[in-house]
Amino acid sequence: MVRPRGPANTIIPERTLLAAYRAGKFPMAETRDDDDVFWVDPPLRGILPLDAFYISKRLARTVRSHAFRITVDAAFPQVMLGCAAAAPKRMNTWISPLIERSYANLHAKGYAHSVEVWNSAALVGGLYGVSIGAAFFGESMFSRETDASKIALVHLAERLKAGGYMLLDTQFVTEHLTQFGAIEIPRARYKELLAEAVDAKADFYVLGGAGAAG
Repeated sequence: MVRPRGPANTIIPERTLLAAYRAGKFPMAETRDDDDVFWVDPPLRGILPLDAFYISKRLARTVRSHAFRITVDAAFPQVMLGCAAAAPKRMNTWISPLIERSYANLHAKGYAHSVEVWNSAALVGGLYGVSIGAAFFGESMFSRETDASKIALVHLAERLKAGGYMLLDTQFVTEHLTQFGAIEIPRARYKELLAEAVDAKADFYVLGGAGAAG
């Protein structure tokens, strides 16, 4: 366990986070109020194969309706707060202030990105993750309106496919993700895919730069 205790401006160093992701590890906090992190390297890893990404007919109709506006990197801190907020089925969270500060720093350096879903001026859903080479590591998502987080994920997958990404890491597989085609693979196989992806090139902004509508 890493114990990055210190003042309120303490962060997990950028080089530490990037090295961890390249090695197949990611940090979590025990609770929202924890000022420690532990590093996770699960024996089974969740991925969402981009060439087999599945969208239901109902969700596809919602996406085509353009009922929501989508942006990227327009509200990264707000997305992290949305992901960290308590929900009926999740009263606590692993996203601590230390993690918020650390990923805000990665975002400022161009390694972390967010997808935002808006209803008029209200942020109603979104997701964030880390990008290294042609690998994208999905961290968390949230939804305040029906389908908002799903729409964010659909946009992310489209953007990653267009940008030449090879790996969409979901860390774990949930019921929410299986409907899109997420699968679990052994750690050894994951690290083979990871090693190839992080050394390849991809373009997160191929569909438009920061703040651009999707």
